[in-house]
Amino acid sequence: MAEGLFSRPKALFDIPTHYCPGCHHGIIHRLVAEVIDELDIQEKTIGVAPVGCSVLAYEYFHVDMLEASHGRAPAVATGVKRVHPDAVVFTYQGDGDLAAIGCAEIVHAAARGEKITTIYVNNAIYGMTGGQMAPTSLIGQVTSTSPYGRNLETAGMPIRVSEMLATLDGPAFIARVAVNTPAAMNKAKAAIKKAFELQLSGQGFCLVEVLSICPTNWGKTPLEAVTWLEENMVPHYPLGVYKDAAEVAK
Repeated sequence: MAEGLFSRPKALFDIPTHYCPGCHHGIIHRLVAEVIDELDIQEKTIGVAPVGCSVLAYEYFHVDMLEASHGRAPAVATGVKRVHPDAVVFTYQGDGDLAAIGCAEIVHAAARGEKITTIYVNNAIYGMTGGQMAPTSLIGQVTSTSPYGRNLETAGMPIRVSEMLATLDGPAFIARVAVNTPAAMNKAKAAIKKAFELQLSGQGFCLVEVLSICPTNWGKTPLEAVTWLEENMVPHYPLGVYKDAAEVAK
């Protein structure tokens, strides 16, 4: 077999990850790394790792990386991009990090149109800290802090981050994708690539939300978790492009 038909992206270190079996973080990491390779931006890319399951992302991405306090990745990325305007700066955040403690940071970075790219992984639960209810957990979803299911009257509705940010003037591109099938992975990669390309062309804030599974904290097998995502998450979090400033300008 010819070498290089399918190999590890240069933008990923050749080490095992700590993610649970079936977790989609590994797939998403690979898609981001493939985009970095294809755009030939490894030497100019700076990533910001959050607090959450991807807290060790700096050990996996073979680019310059910084660690941010919980929820503060957009603020850190803003500072990095303003100091290094020619760098390609991205944050890689989960829903507990971005939509809860970091909600203000992501909203204001988007409102300012900061020229950064955010990869937002939504698995509808807190992963690293024990499976607590997140702002994205669905009504009726059982978590360690909602053992009888998320209650609408006490916890409100799950936050749709992409739709919320798309109402702002600052973002250049907002999309929601998934990686549950090969076809979905191709669409996810295309969205991630566009977000990076827009940053390279000097456009504003870009966010790609990726629906993901958490078999461990959902209490399901990986295959059961994929089915649950398709039957429950996608109806509440529809896939698609929510803002594309380039298309609006045409």
